[in-house]
Amino acid sequence: MALPDSIRLHPLKAPIHSTLGVPGSKSITNRALILAALSEGSTTLKGALWSEDTQVMVDCLQRLGFQIEVTPEQSDPANRSIKVQGKGGHIPKAGTKDAPLELFVGNAGTAARFLLALVCLGDGVYRLSGVDRMHERPQEELITSLRQLGYVVKTENDRLPAVVYGQGPKEGANCTVSTKGSSQFASALLLCSATGRWHVNIPPEETEHAPYVAMTQAMVDGFPESGNQDYQIEPDASGGSYFWAIRYLMTALNAHPADHISIPNWPQTDWQIDTHFPNFWPLPEIVSRKTDLGDSIMTSIVMAPWASHPVRFTNLARLRVQECERVAALRTELSKCGVRVEESGETLTVHPSPLHGAEIDTYNDHRMAMCFAVVGSFVPDIVIKNPACVKKTLPNFFQKLASPAPDGLGMEIHDAATGKLLNPEHLIA
Repeated sequence: MALPDSIRLHPLKAPIHSTLGVPGSKSITNRALILAALSEGSTTLKGALWSEDTQVMVDCLQRLGFQIEVTPEQSDPANRSIKVQGKGGHIPKAGTKDAPLELFVGNAGTAARFLLALVCLGDGVYRLSGVDRMHERPQEELITSLRQLGYVVKTENDRLPAVVYGQGPKEGANCTVSTKGSSQFASALLLCSATGRWHVNIPPEETEHAPYVAMTQAMVDGFPESGNQDYQIEPDASGGSYFWAIRYLMTALNAHPADHISIPNWPQTDWQIDTHFPNFWPLPEIVSRKTDLGDSIMTSIVMAPWASHPVRFTNLARLRVQECERVAALRTELSKCGVRVEESGETLTVHPSPLHGAEIDTYNDHRMAMCFAVVGSFVPDIVIKNPACVKKTLPNFFQKLASPAPDGLGMEIHDAATGKLLNPEHLIA
């Protein structure tokens, strides 16, 4: 049963004794899929996320001729074991100039950028396209770098759709790539650099604050070199931030002991910058997207009305060019809820404010839906439009909210149009 067009959330009732598991990391899963495809022999990714973004990547790799088996896991309903038969750097299939092999990447930024680099290693012609929003998202720095390496990439405006002429490895080729627009550009090149025999230069001043590039390099360095091995995917820290936010706010607002909501198996590496999210409550006066948090800064922004002081969120430029224009979207939707929000340049300042219910536009952005579900956990009459957009990274998010303890939070969620109470099994996107 599909999620309804909009849902109405009812605040949580304390006390709650729950254990909230977090599915696998999207960022790690999609990087590991590329590395597994380029490896020799089979690699099984354990605890891999199975969401819209990772399904897009798997679908595209299968269209490129890679054999991939996907089986359910008991660790989480959104996790899978994904067995990839690597081809040792060979891309099995390609198209021609007259009939390029078509790859549809939806609105998956990692898939779009990683595959742009990957298909350069093929022997033929590929056309990458996505949804309208993906055609608006920046790609110029990556395309410029691929051209520096000697590859032909044809596009009207240095964005998708793009036609790539695969020419195989180019030993000794060099390129320089900036991480300012997106760290995914550098990650795409690094994932393929060993097979492509490229050298990737990143300006030194940009590497210090590029945690996702550091993640990519660590994965490249530590990925199994031979086949028939397992590779464990750690839980998604950005997705886990919503559960941490609920835990902290439940404690702050209801004097509810924090340890009554547990989030097990939290990542032990520093690969994901959002692993540090639990350290950001109470919120400091300034939180930076550049140095403090990644996507979970959005979660902190919707928590800020409950802080004891105004909070400035800085370096938000990258949020403007993601799944939606997130800076404007956060300001608009928080304002609907009665929050005083000031936007200045790439900074949002959120003031302590009493909140009330509102109908939340999600802009087909999974993180907008999940952020405002945090608000709806404590504020009556929050209505989330297009809740199914969470399928991009956490398809069972609302099921986790609605499932009874100890596996969920027991939230009442209704179809906003009919008022019907939705069962947890109806809340998977």
